[in-house]
Amino acid sequence: MKSLLFQLILASFVLSNFDNNVNAGHTSVFVRKEWPSEDIPLDHEVFAVPTGHNAPQQVHITQGDYDGKAVIISWVTPDEPGSSKVQYGTLKGKYEFTAEGKMTNYTFYKYNSGYIHHVLVDGLEYDTKFYYKIGTGDSAREFWFQTPPKIGPDVPYKFGIIGDLGQTYNSLSTLEHYMQSGAQTVLFVGDLSYADRYQYNDVGIRWDSWGRFVEKSTAYHPWIWSAGNHEIEYMPYMDEVVPFKSYLQRYPTPHLSCKSSSPMWYAIRRASAHIIVLSSYSPFVKYTPQYEWLSEELKKVDREKTPWLIVLMHMPIYNSNEAHFMEGESMRAVFEEWFVHHKVDVIFAGHVHAYERSYRISNIRYNVSSGERYPVPDKSAPVYITVGDGGNQEGLAGRFLDPQPEYSAFREASYGHSTLEIQNRTHAFYHWNRNDDGKRVATDSFVLHNQYWSSNLRRRKLKKHHLSSVLKRIASY
Repeated sequence: MKSLLFQLILASFVLSNFDNNVNAGHTSVFVRKEWPSEDIPLDHEVFAVPTGHNAPQQVHITQGDYDGKAVIISWVTPDEPGSSKVQYGTLKGKYEFTAEGKMTNYTFYKYNSGYIHHVLVDGLEYDTKFYYKIGTGDSAREFWFQTPPKIGPDVPYKFGIIGDLGQTYNSLSTLEHYMQSGAQTVLFVGDLSYADRYQYNDVGIRWDSWGRFVEKSTAYHPWIWSAGNHEIEYMPYMDEVVPFKSYLQRYPTPHLSCKSSSPMWYAIRRASAHIIVLSSYSPFVKYTPQYEWLSEELKKVDREKTPWLIVLMHMPIYNSNEAHFMEGESMRAVFEEWFVHHKVDVIFAGHVHAYERSYRISNIRYNVSSGERYPVPDKSAPVYITVGDGGNQEGLAGRFLDPQPEYSAFREASYGHSTLEIQNRTHAFYHWNRNDDGKRVATDSFVLHNQYWSSNLRRRKLKKHHLSSVLKRIASY
């Protein structure tokens, strides 16, 4: 009990230093004894095909609307179309309701996909466990999901953050560790299957294997998808030149509910968080659809109802690794001023196969002809966190810039995943968990202060009240 109180007080002290950039950045000296960075063989049990003729496989769910009262349930039937029907209800084995969706398929080179089903299940009650059944006869399969609590400023909720996952033994370790974390929803920052590392028909085959690989989580917990560079799959040598073809066929998003013109960028509200997903590899400069949409979406954010403003993207804006250094500069030049103005709390990215967390800094004063040319401390800026360390076959990005830039707070070249546990409108607990040769090791953590509710005197007084409430809850634990 006293230990928990001490940890909270210590974390708050660390954060106060963190907010003011008092602490020097830290580069971990931990050396990962890597498991083989190679994909798990296709005959491994993690890719097992469900028993029964035409049994649904690769089952995954995501949020289906703007406010969390709907899910999109997706799956593949390998042999024939079958039914695009979901039976669901609040009691296991008793399904009062049905929903029907649509079926699609596609070709990639000479690979023919299975029959891909997407069903929107809407009008759900908040904070309710639903059981659902897909398929028919002996091949039917049953799963469940939990809807989020009703939207509100002090609604606690725990997110997992994963990026650049792939399907190696390291990927399996990351997935299993996430499933032990108690998190309720994954914020996925791009690069799913790494199927584009293969050629010809093997590209489609590895999309299928990845879908079965992650099903033990994705069939039960919503994964909020964003696309990375490995989803582009521009392969002219196979006459495949339509970007994101496999990804868009398999992984729908609720983009229409937020008036986005593309499933590549969209927004959702969940519990006490407003989450914006951006596409690093779609046009985003002035006058483009993504630019215009984001401008309008940021105006819709109501920090009185959803105080936590979170942005997901694949390419990091701030990165001190030699891998992909400055690749995010163009997006930074376009959007960073908006992020600061709207007091975004945290931005999660992937792409770099290592972990890194920044201080609150910005570089919006520099305008090519004048202004400061280096990032400076900025209490209105987001924390930037790179979690491109899920475990893919390309291996770790182990070469950081030396010396460590002043904007970098902590960095380590290891595999892992993060969690963000929102407590109330003022505080959230963040953890990065290293995969230490198969063991989950909590390595970097801090208390994240909400940007909006810490920005003026009235809100600071309210924050103290809520911190007192948190301490009382922990004291009574």
